Amino acid sequence: APLPNLQHRVLLYHSIVDHSAGEGEEVRRDRGHSEETNTALLPLSLLLHFPAGSHCKTRMQLIAGLVLLSAASCAAFSPVAPLRIAGSSTARLNVSPARIATRPMMANLRMDMEIPKSLPIEPKTKEDKKAKQSETRVVVLGLSHKTASVEVREKLAVQEHNWQSVGRAIAALPSLKEAAVLSTCNRFEIYFVTNDVHAGIREVTEYLSTTRGVSMKELRNSLFMLSEDDAVWHALRVAGGLDSLVIGEGQILSQMKRCYEIATEKQGAAGKVLTRMLNTAVSAGKRVRSETGIARGGVSISSAAVELVEKNCLQDLNLDMDQLDICILGAGKMARLLVQHLLPRNVKSITIVNRSQQGADNLASMFPEATIKTALMDSMLELVGGSHVTFACTGAMEPILYQENLEGAMRRDAMLVDISVPRNIDDVGANKVEGVRAYNVDDLKAVVAANQARRQRLVLEAEELLQDEMKSFKGWHQSLGTVPMITKLQSRANKIRREELLKYERKLSGLSAQERETVERLTKGIVAKLLHGPMSHLRTVDDVSDRQSTVKSLEAMFRL
Repeated sequence: APLPNLQHRVLLYHSIVDHSAGEGEEVRRDRGHSEETNTALLPLSLLLHFPAGSHCKTRMQLIAGLVLLSAASCAAFSPVAPLRIAGSSTARLNVSPARIATRPMMANLRMDMEIPKSLPIEPKTKEDKKAKQSETRVVVLGLSHKTASVEVREKLAVQEHNWQSVGRAIAALPSLKEAAVLSTCNRFEIYFVTNDVHAGIREVTEYLSTTRGVSMKELRNSLFMLSEDDAVWHALRVAGGLDSLVIGEGQILSQMKRCYEIATEKQGAAGKVLTRMLNTAVSAGKRVRSETGIARGGVSISSAAVELVEKNCLQDLNLDMDQLDICILGAGKMARLLVQHLLPRNVKSITIVNRSQQGADNLASMFPEATIKTALMDSMLELVGGSHVTFACTGAMEPILYQENLEGAMRRDAMLVDISVPRNIDDVGANKVEGVRAYNVDDLKAVVAANQARRQRLVLEAEELLQDEMKSFKGWHQSLGTVPMITKLQSRANKIRREELLKYERKLSGLSAQERETVERLTKGIVAKLLHGPMSHLRTVDDVSDRQSTVKSLEAMFRL
């Protein structure tokens, strides 16, 4: 049978010695000495001490054991294979497992075949280290509804009009090259490109701690950090709605698209890598929604909020949906989705409260078949106090409803549902007001959990599509490391082509301009075809160390 490693081979040798020794004492004494010396001396030491008058059969057993040991020792540093003796089938030894198990193991043995294949190979030269450091890596650092509470998320939240300035500030950190910011009610994420992942993460974390007033301890407890393929895969899943609180919700795709647009504007901080990655993420999100059924059913944070009210209104208010007076604070996309999901449930009335009258009127005009009232923020408390349910989804950076201003305003039992981050409602204080039941965006998790199981099959279908997009981006990103080498190779080949044409300039002097152009195209075509193989191979090498080795080989072959 195959012998697994050198330790077992040495143990096998000892078993053969124990079995073969006729006199026993001298052999055991010799074996004890040999364990303290180099294993290669064992056969010689044994022959010198073996009694000359031993039985022939015993001697033959010993010789057979020595032959096996020698062959096994020679194979110790080569791929293991079944041990064969000339003129015989695979050798079989009757060795007691108990005898081997009780044998003390040899210390400090280091076998090539026992070193894990996953161990990183450190660069050996300055050129290797420089090449490794030049590798750009995509990193995402952030938090979401899965890793942090709404209290922490609102501390890091950035309004859309500030995404670009924050991205520029982060990209200006010493270890970073590019940056983009995505901030929604359920997530805050920074995508960046760096040569040093650890330094980049440290600098961004320190920046967030300093600028947002959050301790490093609190950040470490809440942040997630992904790099390279994991970071890209995360971005694709986010755009596809697979990482959302409500799986398949469509709003995140438009938010990811806006992140791409802002980061790639003239004043944005996205470079070549992030531009390609964010564009790939947006394309992937569109594919997921068009080629799977994951977005069907109108899933969104707004729809989950309406379901929350539908589920709890009888318990909290002792009323059904068609008896409810609804007040919506804000007139943006989330407010529009709220109206869209409330109308089929035949609520009693809907009032939109907004800072500008025009914004509220524009939203109401989108639903001409419904009677929707509008009002300004000046009358907010009066309308909230007279409504059964109030949804808050404004762009305010701090609570606009809290215990102090609610206590004197509430005229009936009410549900307050906040789907904004930062929060528009201080739910802790609001819940202290008599007759008020306040909910924040984290309370939606229980509502959407029931819908998640039936969507898991659709998630698997979506991830198959994302794998295609991932493969495409990965191939492009890896090819960036080969661009300098390909440029040098092309330059060298074209230089040789021009030099050879120059040698025959006198012989080609009689050619017309058209004929010269034909010769030019011919020589360029020959060069391109000759280089196509090496360049194609170089682009397909995935492993960094393999690519560096290939580059060195090409440099030597073409004298670059």
